[in-house]
Amino acid sequence: MKNQQTWHKKLVVAALTVSIGLSTGIVSSPHQAEAATADAAITATSRANQVISIGKNYLGRPYQFGAKAGQTRTFDCSSFTQYVFQRIGVSLPRTSKQQAKVGSYVSRSNLRAGDLVFFSIPGKPGVINHVAIYMGNGNLLQTYGAGGVRITNIQSGTWSSRYMTARRVL
Repeated sequence: MKNQQTWHKKLVVAALTVSIGLSTGIVSSPHQAEAATADAAITATSRANQVISIGKNYLGRPYQFGAKAGQTRTFDCSSFTQYVFQRIGVSLPRTSKQQAKVGSYVSRSNLRAGDLVFFSIPGKPGVINHVAIYMGNGNLLQTYGAGGVRITNIQSGTWSSRYMTARRVL
């Protein structure tokens, strides 16, 4: 009986150790680390696809500077990104300048779908005043001016020359 109780205690301790290790991301082999990294990339890709899919539902929705957060009749650039990301459980601050401070820095050459991309606007070079969602293949999902929510290419118009930085929040 005593051996059975000792064995049971060891089993519980082992199970808790494995559980804690898994829940904290601690892995015990390179293979497990690769699998965890691959799982994280798949999850980020899936969440990026969700963000883009949700955002596309609003194509053509009118642009209005200072649009009220949380409503969907009109958007400005940052109320759009805030709303779309909130739908998948990612909270973003209200303005593009504030959003440019969350997540982690991403170089332009390492952009991937779901990244937030920040730009200056004419008359205010070097100052972040616009945000878009990177879709991949150089495309942006964003809202500005006439036409509202739309897909544009980062190389079109003056977007490329006004690029400032990017952040990964997924």
